Amino acid sequence: MDSPEQNNQTMPDVQASSDHRNVAIDKVGVKEVVYPMKLAQRGGGDQSTVATINMYVALPKEKKGTHMSRFLEVLNEHGCQAFSPSDIPAITRKIKERLNAQEAHFEASFTYFVEKPAPVTGQRGLMNYEVTFECTANCTEDFVIRVAAPATSLCPCSKEISEYGAHNQRCRIEAAVRTDGVLWIEDLIEHLEGAASHPVYAVLKRPDEKYVTEKAFENPKFVEDIIRDLAILLNNDDRIVQYDISSENFESIHSHNAYAELSRDKRLD
Repeated sequence: MDSPEQNNQTMPDVQASSDHRNVAIDKVGVKEVVYPMKLAQRGGGDQSTVATINMYVALPKEKKGTHMSRFLEVLNEHGCQAFSPSDIPAITRKIKERLNAQEAHFEASFTYFVEKPAPVTGQRGLMNYEVTFECTANCTEDFVIRVAAPATSLCPCSKEISEYGAHNQRCRIEAAVRTDGVLWIEDLIEHLEGAASHPVYAVLKRPDEKYVTEKAFENPKFVEDIIRDLAILLNNDDRIVQYDISSENFESIHSHNAYAELSRDKRLD
């Protein structure tokens, strides 16, 4: 009986054959791979989570296809155990090498939890945040941290023209940053929340609700204000060298949303 290695040698490798259409592909690979992940926390200790992973390579025009199984082989080569953010650049480089590609991409999206006390009563609850790590390996390496946080925004115009009250809404603020130095997820969350009218919380008692409502009323912001204030916060953080930021307000009295985005590469200044 032939061994598995001998069978592999005799079976045709269709993906490795040539293609006559003369069309290169920017990204080809696998998506929605679910895998355990472990992250160090700013205050000490680790947090375990489950990441959804996408892995791609650039395919040259002369190749018919890529070898999809090799992406999973590389991911599992560290012992089928939870990986950490520090492993991502090495995994991305190995994907590039194993698939003989000019460029490789790795994306890991997950939910990150932060224990957050209510502002008055101190009631503790877990806030969840959307986080993605993106890495590209070609001649060099590019690593991006993307974090999105919910917050509260209160309309300055509504406050100005109304005899009492003002309309407010939930907003989603996101930043994708490149860094020089250690930037914790918690650091970026604080920047995002600091640009809003006020943060939101997992648990609020009545004294907390009164506090949050009044603080937001005292700090009205258009979506333009949020994005400009966030830009200032990131400009003042020397660890952040480039950013793409956005804010979307889920309007409470309109049928549409308000949106703003801004990009800056501080290395070009």
